[in-house]
Amino acid sequence: MIQFKQLTLVRGLKILIQAASLQLHSGHKVGLTGANGAGKSSLFALLRGEMQLESGDLDMPSTWVIAHVAQETPALAMPAIEFVLDGDVELRHIEAALIDAETNHKGELIAELHNRLMDIDGYSAKARAAELLSGLGFSQANLQQAVSTFSGGWRVRLNLARALMCRSDLLLLDEPTNHLDLDAVIWLEGWLQSYRGTLVLISHDRDFLDAIVNHIAHIEQQTLTLYRGGYSDFERQRAEKLALQQAMFEKQQRKVSHLQSYIDRFRVQATKARQAQSRIKALERMEMISAAHVDSQFNFEFRAPIAAPDPLLVLDDMSVGYNNVALIKDIALAIRPGERLGLLGRNGAGKTTLIKLLANELQPLSGKRVEGKDLNIGYFAQHQLEQLRPDESPLQHMLKLDPLTREQEHLNYLGGFDFKGEMARSPCTNFSGGEKSRLALALLIWTRPNLLLLDEPTNHLDLEMRHALTLALQDYEGGVILVSHDRALLRATCDEFILVADGKALPFDSDLEGYSQWLNEQRLKEKQATQVLTDDKVNKNDNIVSRAANKAERQARIAERRPLVKELEQIELNINKWQADKKACDERLNDSALYAAADKSELQTLLKKQAEFANQIEVAEERWLALHELLEAIPQI
Repeated sequence: MIQFKQLTLVRGLKILIQAASLQLHSGHKVGLTGANGAGKSSLFALLRGEMQLESGDLDMPSTWVIAHVAQETPALAMPAIEFVLDGDVELRHIEAALIDAETNHKGELIAELHNRLMDIDGYSAKARAAELLSGLGFSQANLQQAVSTFSGGWRVRLNLARALMCRSDLLLLDEPTNHLDLDAVIWLEGWLQSYRGTLVLISHDRDFLDAIVNHIAHIEQQTLTLYRGGYSDFERQRAEKLALQQAMFEKQQRKVSHLQSYIDRFRVQATKARQAQSRIKALERMEMISAAHVDSQFNFEFRAPIAAPDPLLVLDDMSVGYNNVALIKDIALAIRPGERLGLLGRNGAGKTTLIKLLANELQPLSGKRVEGKDLNIGYFAQHQLEQLRPDESPLQHMLKLDPLTREQEHLNYLGGFDFKGEMARSPCTNFSGGEKSRLALALLIWTRPNLLLLDEPTNHLDLEMRHALTLALQDYEGGVILVSHDRALLRATCDEFILVADGKALPFDSDLEGYSQWLNEQRLKEKQATQVLTDDKVNKNDNIVSRAANKAERQARIAERRPLVKELEQIELNINKWQADKKACDERLNDSALYAAADKSELQTLLKKQAEFANQIEVAEERWLALHELLEAIPQI
């Protein structure tokens, strides 16, 4: 159990959490929410022992193993699967100890280590690591690929797999879905649902939270409050709490106003002075209720497009790919104003490729493209964040984009994206990923596009901004093509879906639940296909495989028996020697003259040696029997 007792957390001069008291029981799955900068990451640092309390206490079991996703991944030459296996620290310690024990022929220790390896399910560790990597989108060929060859986003996935590989008591995950696509998010959701330890999860994906957590810990106005249920339950409870607080505040304000009015009217009248004085004291004793406060909301909308050609864009019999090899063929797509299409498909199927084709950033291999008159595409992708000018402020970006509009109008517009006060005039070099995403969206929306192409627009955006974006897209008059792992955004925004799979981009006649079912079917087919290939290979190479398997089995048995046999041989030599020594002692002790001698020192020495030899022989014979039992348990070669 994790227990906070009057916990106060401070970073720099800013109080993040004040006097928090709550308990997280073992096995709880807790979503940690709050506005950016509220203290979520700092609380994680505290749980990891990387930050100190200002005051209060944090109690948690000292024996707990804590897992979290590392922020950096070194450019290692080791294979991806070995990097992930390193997440199970005890497994690696046992493996190293086994090598040492086998080198030094420590038979008893070898047996103990193999027993512990069995206890922690170590023999299936590599298979579990491969399953983790597969679920997160890595192919079979990727497993032996060097860590250094993966891009930044894929290294984040490797770090996530490594954290999941750890057999942890407490798992801390900070925005684990940011670099995942939808199929990986759905897989991770299932994995976390079956996780047996205590989970604390920071996420801005409401569907993901609802599917996994059973409590929400919310930070607001320096207060940490624990709510029971998922994120939807939390929203309802918080709304009720705020409504009640506001009603109590308004009721109290009416009472305060009434008391103050009485005091103002009668405090100077002698006949009413006592009553007025009692009301002043009542007012002073009153514990004031603050007005219900909600963290600052984003407020923006898409400006109406200048033109609305119909259709906006037509792709006719197109193929697209790389190096003259088609990834998607026979694309037939006509996009009209007001149409909202979501692109679904597994990692690598070509969703981003199709978006780039639509944005005219990738030329087709064949086919025809017809653009409507005055087509104005607004394209958002993560790589565009890198095109922001670090030394310029949001206001400077806006003025360069539209120098004819008044500065104050730009400031008002930026305020809707929470760039207020000094932040609107500050260089964006130190902006967080979420702040850069908000700025890129603000710049795109200002251009009044009539066709929006959005590739994972919610990465790094918090729940409030995602909600604001959802509302804005619902009122948007142009066409929308959306790729997102945020199912709440897809569900609320898209009217239809296109499935990119098997080299095609075709209408998907179902919803997101149907897509989850389709994904499960695809994984099942892949497993079956893999099994068929394996069976075919075994059938074609039966003799070779059989001989190799028998040889491997013989070698494994030999390796397992060798240290036991060697120890057994040494014990037999020792027993023979000790029995000979004991026999010599016995013969000497049979001499009656030894007992008649005045000096009893030799007698005492011989009796002591006799006892030592007898004890050594007894211990050795017990070990000899134990070794024979171990050898009998290993099938004969």
